Amino acid sequence: MIPLKLGISTCPNDTFIYEHLVAGISHSPFQWQVIYADVQTLNEMVLHGELDVAKVSCGVLPLIENNYRVLSSGGAIGYGCGPLLLSSEAREFNPSQMTQLPGENTTAALLFRYWFENEYNGSSLLTSYDFFDQVYKNLCLKRISQGVVIHEHRFTWKRDGLRLIQDLGAYFETKTGAPIPLGCTVARQLFSEDLILSIEKEIQKSIDDAWNRNFLVTPFIKEKAQIEDDSVIEDHIRMFVTDFSYNMGKKGFDALKELFSIVKKN
Repeated sequence: MIPLKLGISTCPNDTFIYEHLVAGISHSPFQWQVIYADVQTLNEMVLHGELDVAKVSCGVLPLIENNYRVLSSGGAIGYGCGPLLLSSEAREFNPSQMTQLPGENTTAALLFRYWFENEYNGSSLLTSYDFFDQVYKNLCLKRISQGVVIHEHRFTWKRDGLRLIQDLGAYFETKTGAPIPLGCTVARQLFSEDLILSIEKEIQKSIDDAWNRNFLVTPFIKEKAQIEDDSVIEDHIRMFVTDFSYNMGKKGFDALKELFSIVKKN
């Protein structure tokens, strides 16, 4: 068996996609060593070349393209699923206030900068960074006035009394007409084409097995998630695991090109 080091987050879409792969797919040619980490930590790990295969932010791809290639499966691309700029107090953005982001290299940070520079051209950008779940806690506790949230918290902000300033994914969709490329799975550039195809097929088999079981939310997914509500976890899976997760296709890769054009401009 071929030993490979895999990095994924604990978010329900990742654990849903990879659960059967992690558990061990019958006749698999791979022996997976799995590391679970926050998405920004995964971004940093691939920047240092520490993982063989990893689910990362699309926003980090221009920094790793010499060492990693994007796989056609295992990603998070879709419509109506982007990061949200929220406030703990006001409904309008205050450019003089600090905005907290869930990691410097995340797609969420990139989409926020894209929105900010289009809408507040010439204003100084004040940002800080924290883990995605801590950004949300800081908003709820009113430690910060505005921040960008991702993952499960897209479904809980109204319940927790936060206010929407801007749906950053919807802004990207409106400007580009493309689906939102949030995350993707990458593998080392040095891997052979046959090895890449085998990895992609294993990810697709894991997705097939996940959709074909009786329940979407399993103990494995619930244990790893940052929220305990099964209905929210299920909503999260259905929003972020799309046809693009199975195979990005031309439309998915074109969406990445749109995102890369933003990187070059910013």
